[in-house]
Amino acid sequence: TSAYSSPAKSLGDPGITPLSPSHIVKDSDADDAVEQLFHVVVAIDFGTTSSGYAYSFTKEPECIHVMRRWEGGDPGVSNQKTPTTILLTPERKFHSFGYAARDFYHDLDPTESKHWLYFEKFKMKLHTTGNLTMETDLTAANGKKVKALEIFAYALQFFKEQALKELSDQGGSDFENTEVRWVITVPAIWKQPAKQFMRQAAYKAGMASPENPEQLIIALEPEAASIYCRKLRLHQMIDLSSRAPVNGYSPSETVGTGFTQAKEHVRRNRQSRTFLVENVIGEIWSELEEGDRYIVVDSGGGTVDMTVHQIRLPEGHLKELYKATGGPYGSLGVDYEFEKLLCKIFGEDFIEQFKIKRPAAWVDLIIAFESRKRAAAPDRTNPLNITLPFSFIDYYKKFRGHSVEHALRKSNVDFVKWSSQGMLRMSPDAMNALFKPTIDQIVQHLSDVFDKPEVTNVKFLFLVGGFAESPLLQQAVQSAFGSRCRVIIPQDVGLTILKGAVLFGLDPAVIKVRRSPLTYGVGVLNRFVEGKHPPEKLLIKDGTRWCTDVFDKFISADQSVALGETVTRSYTPAKPSQLVIVINIYSSEQDNVSFITESGVKKCGTLRLDLTGTDASVPNRREIKTLMQFGDTEIKAMAIDVATSKSVKVGIDFLNY
Repeated sequence: TSAYSSPAKSLGDPGITPLSPSHIVKDSDADDAVEQLFHVVVAIDFGTTSSGYAYSFTKEPECIHVMRRWEGGDPGVSNQKTPTTILLTPERKFHSFGYAARDFYHDLDPTESKHWLYFEKFKMKLHTTGNLTMETDLTAANGKKVKALEIFAYALQFFKEQALKELSDQGGSDFENTEVRWVITVPAIWKQPAKQFMRQAAYKAGMASPENPEQLIIALEPEAASIYCRKLRLHQMIDLSSRAPVNGYSPSETVGTGFTQAKEHVRRNRQSRTFLVENVIGEIWSELEEGDRYIVVDSGGGTVDMTVHQIRLPEGHLKELYKATGGPYGSLGVDYEFEKLLCKIFGEDFIEQFKIKRPAAWVDLIIAFESRKRAAAPDRTNPLNITLPFSFIDYYKKFRGHSVEHALRKSNVDFVKWSSQGMLRMSPDAMNALFKPTIDQIVQHLSDVFDKPEVTNVKFLFLVGGFAESPLLQQAVQSAFGSRCRVIIPQDVGLTILKGAVLFGLDPAVIKVRRSPLTYGVGVLNRFVEGKHPPEKLLIKDGTRWCTDVFDKFISADQSVALGETVTRSYTPAKPSQLVIVINIYSSEQDNVSFITESGVKKCGTLRLDLTGTDASVPNRREIKTLMQFGDTEIKAMAIDVATSKSVKVGIDFLNY
């Protein structure tokens, strides 16, 4: 019936409630048939700095399998995910992904490596590009440009092939793509075009198709984390708040020892990649009553985004209380500060040149920094040593005519010294200073959210995502908000989103109510009312007085909208022969908008009704009823020709308009 059928039926649980009264129950048989096709749900956490996948068979939804261990890996970084890096050959063909891409690129001779195209941390481009299109470019380490859509499609195709291969090896027979429901995670603060871009890339990678869109679900990262966090048992997390000893440890010991213990526990269990999610609602949950609220803060490599959820019993459905917010405050900010520090010591001109001329060595330096970054802690007293690649020292001497040691001595950066083993020696204070701007932004943003009237009486704050592993961030959040709510960190914090995304794919209807991030509507003509409408908007057509540019609002910013709830409008072709109706969609961050010409109102997409193939012999004034859904992770639309009750082909497009 629709361009996107809504996955109302849960896979595992037949007792799920239908979406809302407006959901037509009569087509449930057809819907069940669709659901049965997927034997497995595979979720891909496509992160800014690292990525991975996990899966679960619909027959045993309580088992979540995290992908096989990757070859490669970094010292000091125990991780089941792989770096989000991709390497293309000089002919622009896919070569490798992850550690394999990084290591191969690194081993190339510098004369060769400058022809290869190496990309890392490219996901941020979708967040930072204001006018994202299918034509948006990404820049490789050597400065060459490639279409972003190709890179994203290559990356998704890589994960698709890895996952299908693992499933086939496990089952002993070839696993078909048609048996899989794919879930791809994106930050909740991403705008609609970026979500649509991910969907297009997945179609290009062959995961799903415009004809079969429900094979792919876009999941929002903090929502996925929230779904997983509610299943937590107490032994699966670290409670940073000082209200009670955790696992018999007194609060002062908890941050350090609790985490080390947890890491040991995780390391011992590393061999088994299967996580059991108890079907009962976790113990943490038993402390939550109907109507309780909690915040999930997802702090990753590129962005930090947060969502505020309220629990609805008995089923434990979730309701979003405040629109998702956040910003580019991920751990990349720390790398950026490190780069600024290097520019201060060695000169911006040198660093720029070094990155272009020795891209592989620059990647090396950032990896060396990454492993020391993870050793930063509030109470650390001994310095952190960062190895400088030989080619850095060598190239600097050629470039400047004096040594790296000399540069450090005369730079006045007193907390960074040169150690005789060829390392940068940073005092803990120097390292903490690199974290400060990013952590301050996160804490400030959280404070703003806590001040919103919708966000009073929050019981828990779940800190998740890769950056949540940082003791500096943990301490900052605990000291700022520990008096208002309990701050809780799941143990395998880097995999929280991945596991939650699998659960979401098994039951997408668990989040019943969301908030619209923007006000959406269209421009229409209304009858002109003297005294109400401004005279400059008057248009006289065939003797009728019309007011132009009126904003017809579908939904307001931060308005609650239930899953499956539809906004209905009817449109009529201007003349009977018209076969396509294209309606411009406008958005604004303000909620009281009267005209599409007001400041802050932007054209953001189109709604396209295709009337070809529908019977044109109907009355000359046709009415096309359009139903739009804003309660899901993506905006969806369907349309019906009222006279014939036939569905009309409809496209809602935020990328190519």
